[in-house]
Amino acid sequence: MPKKIAKSSSAALRIRRAKPSDVARLASLAGELGYPTTTAEMKVRFRRVKPAALNAIFVADDGGDVIGWIHVSVSFLLEVPLRAEINGLVVGESTRSRGIGARLLEAAEAWARTKKCEGMSVRSNVIRERAHAFYERNGYEHYKTQKAFRKAL
Repeated sequence: MPKKIAKSSSAALRIRRAKPSDVARLASLAGELGYPTTTAEMKVRFRRVKPAALNAIFVADDGGDVIGWIHVSVSFLLEVPLRAEINGLVVGESTRSRGIGARLLEAAEAWARTKKCEGMSVRSNVIRERAHAFYERNGYEHYKTQKAFRKAL
């Protein structure tokens, strides 16, 4: 399901499934998203998520350099029909605003359709105004504001 888009250079950007050799770059980009982690920790997370039939990780590959990623999963919830959730989406700062995020979204949405999902959802921190505008441009609607809570175990 790889897609290619033209870039300003002669190389083509390819959207593909993530593989173990991408882990260091996934970790680096997670830091740009505001979730710093080590390559070793990302390797553990990747192994936990990667083989699951209800998760997908796509990367934007620019001639062998991973410049963005998206993690999407199926959400089985009692209160709503089957949907997929975008758990994380990041494009490297130096390559933003070139359509890469939209291509990653397209790949996630296509994958969700194969899982019979009826919709997509994403949560975005209230301070990420640029991300909010991006999702709205790509057909997502803001439908709820909520507080998030967590507890360490």
